[in-house]
Amino acid sequence: MADQSLHGAHAAPEHGGLRGWVDKRFPFSSLWSAHLTEYYAPKNLNFWYYFGSLSIVVLAIQIISGIFLVMNYKPDAALAFGSVEYIMRDVNWGWLIRYIHSTGASAFFIVVYLHMFRGLIYGSYRTPRELIWIFGCLIFLSLMAEAFFGYLLPWGQMSFWGAQVIVNLFSAIPYIGPDLAVWIRGDYVVSDVTLNRFFAFHVIAIPLLLIGLVGSHIIALHQVGSNNPDGVEIKDNKDGRGIPRDGVAFHPYYTVHDLFGLSVFLMIFCAVVFFAPQFGGYFLEHNNFIPANPLKTPPHIAPVWYFTPFYSILRATTSNTVHIWMGVVVVATLFALWRNRGKPGRAVSFAVGGGLLFWALASVDAKFWGVVSMGGAVIIFFFLPWLDKSPVKSIRYRPTWHRAVYTLFAINFVVLGYFGIQPPSPVAYAVALTCTLLYFGFFFLMPWWSRLGEFKPVPQRLTYKAH
Repeated sequence: MADQSLHGAHAAPEHGGLRGWVDKRFPFSSLWSAHLTEYYAPKNLNFWYYFGSLSIVVLAIQIISGIFLVMNYKPDAALAFGSVEYIMRDVNWGWLIRYIHSTGASAFFIVVYLHMFRGLIYGSYRTPRELIWIFGCLIFLSLMAEAFFGYLLPWGQMSFWGAQVIVNLFSAIPYIGPDLAVWIRGDYVVSDVTLNRFFAFHVIAIPLLLIGLVGSHIIALHQVGSNNPDGVEIKDNKDGRGIPRDGVAFHPYYTVHDLFGLSVFLMIFCAVVFFAPQFGGYFLEHNNFIPANPLKTPPHIAPVWYFTPFYSILRATTSNTVHIWMGVVVVATLFALWRNRGKPGRAVSFAVGGGLLFWALASVDAKFWGVVSMGGAVIIFFFLPWLDKSPVKSIRYRPTWHRAVYTLFAINFVVLGYFGIQPPSPVAYAVALTCTLLYFGFFFLMPWWSRLGEFKPVPQRLTYKAH
């Protein structure tokens, strides 16, 4: 049942004609009312709130352009690269469709990263929106899988060797790793079998999963209502009709609002598609215009830019890094023992846990811990609702230095991405290691630092300036 504090309390009126005929057989009008005209969103949503709707638009662009690409693409190791060239050179408007799809892949990650950052600074993962955040993280994971599977399909040099490197990472898992890598590839090397199964996942399985998760994300959002820059729950202040005083109907107010953002986005998107589709080799790597050659390794293998922050964390995890983590475990265990010196049961648990983790770090190869670090850098987002102990949601009412922390985190993420693209070097390793420690420190220390400082009082109602 829809939340009456966010949706109109009255049933949709009966309509005649075609709409009435449909309503008797399908709840079109009630769905329209519940999720658009009588769904009340906070009236002070700002620039940061464009990126949620833009994510849906880019998903639609990718699905539609992908359908047209599949009509001419050949998922065959001997024909894949040639079929992409055929699309680019001989299919009417094929070059445009391919560039829309490749640009859309990067645009998808750009808007999703910005959407996630907005959730981070405004506390959109806090109660009662934990499930919305979890669905969003699942969407992010699915999007990464979709991009990875699609990355192999052009069958260029970087596609082939990038897939080879990433799949080989699974072989670092103790005991089951080598067999798992073979199972993923379907062969001992990346081959035609790998291409076919990646094609199936990219075209059918993951898109269906994405659509389901996006639908669940929106349903969960409309159940509890949108967050806002103040972090104030608008349903706590309603008028006599049960309508939030600080809310406005999503349609037409925010549909028009989002249309403006969409217009700006499409202008930028089209400018990239028509004038810089390769974007200096970041959106389409130069090596991917060379057919895949299993006998010739590119001098520098790096994934596409949206994976590079996590790839940088992987590369920064060497045996020296593991030694640092071992030191961190020792210090953390000693601190936990000191904090629980009057609680023998908990102290023993921390001692045993710390000892086991220290033993695991010392006995398992650093390559495995690199994979764990890379995966953990993504998975840790799922735990944000329980890591953040701040008494307020929004960055607006947190101490000023909290803004510096979030800004540093964003800069740190960009720096990780930059050095993930660069060839390995001592400087790149040192910077990536520092950024990796800062990245995980942001999350692991959040239960501590998020409570510190002088917090501003949160208003009872939204702060809003007409514009």
